[in-house]
Amino acid sequence: RYYTEGYWDYRDYDLANMNCLVVWGCDPLSSNRNVPNTINKIGDLMERGKLITVDPRLSAIAAKSHEWAPVKPGEDGALATAIAHVILVQGIWHKEFVGDFKDGKNQLQPGKTVDETAFAEKLTHGLVKWWNLELKDRT
Repeated sequence: RYYTEGYWDYRDYDLANMNCLVVWGCDPLSSNRNVPNTINKIGDLMERGKLITVDPRLSAIAAKSHEWAPVKPGEDGALATAIAHVILVQGIWHKEFVGDFKDGKNQLQPGKTVDETAFAEKLTHGLVKWWNLELKDRT
């Protein structure tokens, strides 16, 4: 944990500093090391931002969420792929973290292969390769 996050202790949701929480396949209100802390802070998040849950069951967190996506078990990968496709085609990824095209123009278009050398990645590896092999034909 120290080498990936620079922190030895337990990391919990930073509910005080977020405006949107996407809870995917878990329930921090009932199965988190810091359940009391989460219960105390989730109301503030719900007042100022959005709470979205992706889970096949109507868990405690899903019942409180602004949006609940009850995906069928095993099909959440398709949802994640669709979300990634939209983020990449619309060019709304976090460029300071992921990187960007060297000419500044988004070349990720449905069905089109992209030259991997045209993209300068920062803290990721293989984004354009993933696009070419998997995502470009997933619309």
